[in-house]
Amino acid sequence: MNALVDELNESISNACNKLRVVREEISKNLVGQTYLIDSLLIALITKQHILLEGVPGLAKTSSIKSLADTVDVLFKRIQFTPDLLPADIIGTELYLPGEGRFKVKKGPVFNNLILADEINRAPSKVQSALLEAMQERQVTIGDETYKLPEPFLVLATQNPIDQEGTYQLPEAQIDRFMLKVRVDYPSKLEEKEILDRIMFSASDRCVKVITSDEIATISDLLPQIYMDDKLEEYIVDLIHASRYPKDYGLDVEDYIRFGASPRATIFLALASRAKALMGGRSYVLPEDIRSICFDVLRHRILLSYEAEAEDITAENIISELLHKIMVP
Repeated sequence: MNALVDELNESISNACNKLRVVREEISKNLVGQTYLIDSLLIALITKQHILLEGVPGLAKTSSIKSLADTVDVLFKRIQFTPDLLPADIIGTELYLPGEGRFKVKKGPVFNNLILADEINRAPSKVQSALLEAMQERQVTIGDETYKLPEPFLVLATQNPIDQEGTYQLPEAQIDRFMLKVRVDYPSKLEEKEILDRIMFSASDRCVKVITSDEIATISDLLPQIYMDDKLEEYIVDLIHASRYPKDYGLDVEDYIRFGASPRATIFLALASRAKALMGGRSYVLPEDIRSICFDVLRHRILLSYEAEAEDITAENIISELLHKIMVP
């Protein structure tokens, strides 16, 4: 038993060292944004989709491109626009008159990492086409279904303040994103460093430092990260409290239209294990759950009109959940 534990700890240590190299490589092009980089790494090793939200100019697109530059996989950027068509993403069938047959031309979705830039600018038909790819890791073109490569991640960005030419993402699609990360402004010191880098030095280009096989090896460690039964119950209580707040003594029922889905339970446990691994541990702590809870739940708690009228946000609700539900 001790030999197995030692082997697991060594594997976790090697994984942390590899992720540290990736983090340092991304940091060549980014100043600060440590939390953003760690969130992208969590998405990478869990092989789940992530949505970055923030005003323009906060390095959302740059951070994803820098991540793609460090990973030895296929990458494609798709700029979402109101005139985008499903065929522009998944591909289409082309008729070849000389041969009397159709040929499938695959779209940019047939890559490992997809940067869906300003994802909320595309209409519902495009989102429906992307939804199958995100959930099933496959797309349907004509009568045929095609598997997408492994790993397959959608790394999306959206601007919360621009309303012209944007569409509300379907709730079913939003739920497919494991994390929704709010990207904030840099500190004064970080902004000064950004200025110095732009004015006096050229950024180093990131090089590829991790392969898809190494990502798979790290991902395979996640199920081996120990989570105590009490922590599993804690996660379930947090999710249930978002649906039935009165049962937990929370006076926020009027502000919640729908609570988090069962997918939130799965993703909160998975992301917590990823946090533990990145912390060099073979076991999950309550703080792992609490630190990632906002990113997992903020897009899954649907607010009522009363909440909007009183300026109550999903973050306010999550704070109440974390304050009220007892930590094991």
